[in-house]
Amino acid sequence: MDRAVILLGLFVLVTVLLLGRIHTGPTATGPAAATTTTTTVPGGTTTTTTTSTTVPKAVPGVPVLVVNASGQTGAAGAITSQLQVAGWDTQTPMDATANVSTSAVYYVAGQKSAAEAVAATLHLPSSSVLPYTTAAPVATIGTADILVVVAPDLASTVSSTTTTAAAST
Repeated sequence: MDRAVILLGLFVLVTVLLLGRIHTGPTATGPAAATTTTTTVPGGTTTTTTTSTTVPKAVPGVPVLVVNASGQTGAAGAITSQLQVAGWDTQTPMDATANVSTSAVYYVAGQKSAAEAVAATLHLPSSSVLPYTTAAPVATIGTADILVVVAPDLASTVSSTTTTAAAST
């Protein structure tokens, strides 16, 4: 009887450990990127500085909606394009119901880490990540899990050049 309990305990332990390795959740950070700067001053002294930063990684299957609350035409489209290039699943950008002064990244329950990764992708501070409420300047977020509200602070970082692709037939 004691031997059966020990074997059962070992079986449960091994199963939990294996499931932990097999069923890992999505990660919101990617590999570290390094920047090296070499400076030579008169007299021959050379200083080399290496800075590492963690590159945010898109979380697959998390739909992101970008809305323009900046008053700058095309801002939501430009930010949507940036997120697409970074690997995020984006929806068609929209205009917000009102303009706001500060950009924000809203998230639905369970998507805080993904929202933090979106904010990092856009170089927004972590204080801009907020739980979604009906106070957000949109009529609805539809099926999106993350809502990016583009205000003038974020809109000013995008180029005024717009690239369009021809429709294929």
